[in-house]
Amino acid sequence: MFKRLFGGFGAQLGIDLGTANTLIYEMEKGIVVNEPTVVAVNTRTEQILAVGHEAKEMLGKTPPHIEVTRPLTGGIISDYEVAEKMLKFFLDRMGEGQRRLSGRPRVVISVPLEVTEVERKAVEDATIAAGASEVHLVQEPMAAAIGCRMPIQEPVGNMIVDIGGGNTEVAVISLNGVVTWKSSQVAGDEMNRNIMQYAREVFNLLIGESYAEQVKIKIGSAMQGDEKTEFPMRGRDVVTGLPKEVMVSSEHIYMALKRSIKSIVDLVKMTLEVTPPELTADIHERGILLAGGGSLLRNLDKVLAQTAEIPVRIADDPLTAVVRGAGVLLEDHALLKEVSLPSARG
Repeated sequence: MFKRLFGGFGAQLGIDLGTANTLIYEMEKGIVVNEPTVVAVNTRTEQILAVGHEAKEMLGKTPPHIEVTRPLTGGIISDYEVAEKMLKFFLDRMGEGQRRLSGRPRVVISVPLEVTEVERKAVEDATIAAGASEVHLVQEPMAAAIGCRMPIQEPVGNMIVDIGGGNTEVAVISLNGVVTWKSSQVAGDEMNRNIMQYAREVFNLLIGESYAEQVKIKIGSAMQGDEKTEFPMRGRDVVTGLPKEVMVSSEHIYMALKRSIKSIVDLVKMTLEVTPPELTADIHERGILLAGGGSLLRNLDKVLAQTAEIPVRIADDPLTAVVRGAGVLLEDHALLKEVSLPSARG
């Protein structure tokens, strides 16, 4: 009855505000928004032209007066006004006029582990300005662990590696809290930049970030000597300035990504080194869980398992783990109170 009464005041939303993608979960409906965190703005009129998939398709293809931006860097809001407009766009699109009748939504939103008080306040302010009535902040690895149904309330070590677009976060969770953690900005976007740099240095080829991401998804691998696959890489020749296509193999992409892969493996090892022995024993027995889009890189789980000598598994639908966790917290008020961060709004 309380839930029905509470729900009557407005929608209840879980938001994964990621560097690469923004996902929104609405209670009783499931995931209603899954779009790239990209916005196209007309700099002459300051008007938003496109958001999400439509804006991402414009990357690298716009005239000078249209700017395609990502309002988040490393999981942190870097362009407040654009982030606020983007959130408002998504909330308005979901509401379709009904939101005014039912009230302003209550929101659970994810933030990175390394977030400062100023950055927390920016997320809260942007969400309130976009139309929310109240905002609860939850750390991303905590939300991902809840979304993956890890037993975070028990006195056991739960290790989760959340590899997003802007950052990789490794956390050991026990008794509803993060015990030890490490964070790095070596993640999905950095891997895309690795491929762009490799294409330029090895093939004298300039390629865009969206195309680099496509190559990574198609033939990227974290392991050398893996089953060899090929994919055409298209771009502009550095020397002639003309369009050019070269066939690249999974071995080439491994060479491009190996430094980033080593950074992620080292981050996991460093976190294990500072984890209390009792929790390390639990992790050794229970294994490590991978979440986030970056965990879908082929053979990354095998490389981590070999290096750490601990079983590693990938979450079911790792891209939606964080937003599903936020969705669980919308219904579990006691757990939300335990795991949410204090408000920075005063």
